[in-house]
Amino acid sequence: MPFDAIIVGGSFAGLSAAMYLARARRTVCVIDSGQPRNRFAVQSHGFFGQDGSSPQAMLETARAQVLAYPSTYLMHAQVSHVSRDEAGLFVATLADGTNVDARKLVLAYGLSDELPPIDGLAEHWGRSVLHCPYCHGYEFTGRQLGVLHTMPMSSHQAMLIAEWGPTVYYLNGAPAPEPDVADELRRRGVRIEPARLREVRGDGQDLTAVVLEDGRSMPVDAMFLGPRTRFNSTIATELGCAVDEHPLGSVIRTDDWKLTTVPGVYAAGDITRGAHSVTWASADGVTAGVAVHRALVF
Repeated sequence: MPFDAIIVGGSFAGLSAAMYLARARRTVCVIDSGQPRNRFAVQSHGFFGQDGSSPQAMLETARAQVLAYPSTYLMHAQVSHVSRDEAGLFVATLADGTNVDARKLVLAYGLSDELPPIDGLAEHWGRSVLHCPYCHGYEFTGRQLGVLHTMPMSSHQAMLIAEWGPTVYYLNGAPAPEPDVADELRRRGVRIEPARLREVRGDGQDLTAVVLEDGRSMPVDAMFLGPRTRFNSTIATELGCAVDEHPLGSVIRTDDWKLTTVPGVYAAGDITRGAHSVTWASADGVTAGVAVHRALVF
């Protein structure tokens, strides 16, 4: 007997979709590889009622709550590809060759961040090398902050980060900002450092310094950047879902109800938007779950 829905990805978006489908008494199979994007962070901030909670603990609680519904099933596995059979069912083939089929499909497999190849960045990612000031900026209020240039909008990010503390905008060898942008950065108290970075150093997970190629060392407590992102799976493109380009990567195109351009295929979370947070991911999952249920009913 096929499931009503398969959800590929069991983090904040996928589990939120599963919860709403379960409460609609629909059968749902969540297939998750166990690699949530925010696994590097110790705490998650800004999520209603969970400010400062561990992302892993939040997910463990959510999994237990979803599995309390008898119509849900969770598989720890990697989906290799998804096809559609003659009956119109979606067939998810797992890495071990197992097939799981369902009437509807929700893609919530998330993104991976691609950090610049600078020594020390990856080791501090999610702790003191960060991308979202709303998620992690408050904890570094008034301390030495840096913004690493990775894209044209990095200058805008530097202006924003200055709201939380004294900020240095590290161009890392990129061209200098246009005069009007440089003037605005200076007006906001942002210092521009043109030199390339050799490495970032720290004490455990805490950053302490940026070392430049010319040998200079500058103190820093947190470094913000906008990393390039990539989908954790190619399922959407293999199914023919339209994908749009964003300054930091690609996003799956959906309508307001998270339906992709392929009938029966929904997408939720970071793979569908340019702005990312656990709150938005969960909200997207709720929307997708409700939309799938309505599509099954009407």
